[in-house]
Parts: sequence; structure tokens; C-alpha cells
Amino acid sequence: MKAVFKTDRGRIRQHNEDNGGVFLNLSGQRLAIVADGMGGHRAGDVASEMALTNLQVLWNETKEIKSADEAEEWLKTNIEKGNKAIYEHSLNVSECEGMGTTVVAAIITDQFTTIANIGDSRCYILNESGFQQLTDDHSLVNELVRTGQISKEDAEHHPMKNVVLRALGTEEKVNMDIKTIIFEEEDMLLLCSDGLSNKVSEKEMTTILKSNRELEEKAEALVQLANNNGGEDNITIVIVQYLSDYPQGEST
Repeated sequence: MKAVFKTDRGRIRQHNEDNGGVFLNLSGQRLAIVADGMGGHRAGDVASEMALTNLQVLWNETKEIKSADEAEEWLKTNIEKGNKAIYEHSLNVSECEGMGTTVVAAIITDQFTTIANIGDSRCYILNESGFQQLTDDHSLVNELVRTGQISKEDAEHHPMKNVVLRALGTEEKVNMDIKTIIFEEEDMLLLCSDGLSNKVSEKEMTTILKSNRELEEKAEALVQLANNNGGEDNITIVIVQYLSDYPQGEST
């Protein structure tokens, strides 16, 4: 396995309210996370950092995940814990009122990958079948597309594009999507905030990921392209590639 994490403030925003990273459990298995915070003055970075830290601490203490069922239960239970912590913090700290965060998280093992998401941060896979989005955006425009009220083309420039319908920490209870896929040799996962997906097309992502560059260079190229195309938002990405000559607990 090889993995790289990169975050960038972008060209417009004063602060970076995104968080993310790749973390190892006691068995050397990976947990990749991207969280895009929102709400209140500087409260977005509080929400995304709380989401990240909560999962990171729990993952560091976790033993081997042996099945997809275990992975799905781990994500559900511990993301719910994070939701409770963020929600209670927003009630108790006035400047954090109404804060929340998207989250996309993936448990990556040698046999499978289990992905959970809330909001519009995404997970994609590049494999022998091509490049495809694995997560569904919990956003207003995606719901309008899904119900046939607008086209995908209309969605690209819709004025309500940034409105999310689900977020971590904004309500006492949270619903998330969870799925498990097979993760095989040479497959590549891309997790990202909408600062990337709103500015870089899937075709452009595919071209960069398929290039002969090192993983770190691919991440840098994706961030640079998002900035070149406007960079109005924070940009955060994680790329994980399955390479058998890299042990599970080793990364670049």
C-alpha cells in the first residue's frame, strides 16, 4: 500500500476548514479521512478537526479488522460518537453554534475497502473497470438531479451547489451511507473535499491518476489544477494505491 494526504487553503479562503489524513491501527491497516467543515466564524475547522481527531484516536487503538461487517460497524459506531461530540460542543460553545462537517472515511485492508460518507465529500476508485464515484453527495443539487428536476449539466453551475442536506454534528442523530468494495492490486482510491471535485473534472482526475508520476506528484497536480481553475474553496485529498510490494503498514 502507498498513501498520500494533501490539503491546501486554496486561493480565496482566509482559513482552511478542511481536515484529513491517513492513519494506521494496531495491525497496520489504514483509515483514510477527509472532512470539510462549515458554519460560524472559524467554527468549521473546529468541527472538521473534532471529526478527524475522534476517528484517529479510536483507530489508533483498534486491533485487526477481519471482515466487512466489522469495518461497517466500526465506522457506523465511531462516526456516530463523533457526531454526538460535535453536536454537544456546538450547543455548549456559542461561537460554534450550528457548526458541522462533511466526512468521508475509508477502512482499507488487503481484501476490501469499506467507505462511509455524510455530505458532499467524495470517494472515487480507479480500477480495471475505469474511474467511478463510489459515494453519493448528500446535497440539494444532487437531489434535484436524482429526481429529474435539473440535469447534471445544470448542477455544475447551480447557485445552490454548496448546500448540503446532511452533515456531521448539526443534529443529534445522523444518517450515513456505508458500502464495501473489493480492493485489488493496482487499484487506487481518491477521497476529496468539494474544493477538488467542483473544480477538476472526472476526466482530468483520471488523466492525472493514470500518469507515470509518483503518488505525491499526482496529489500535487490535482491540487494545482483546482487552484488554476479558480481555487475558491479549500482543497483536500487522500490517494491510496494498492501495491503488493509495499507492506500494509508502510506508506509514502
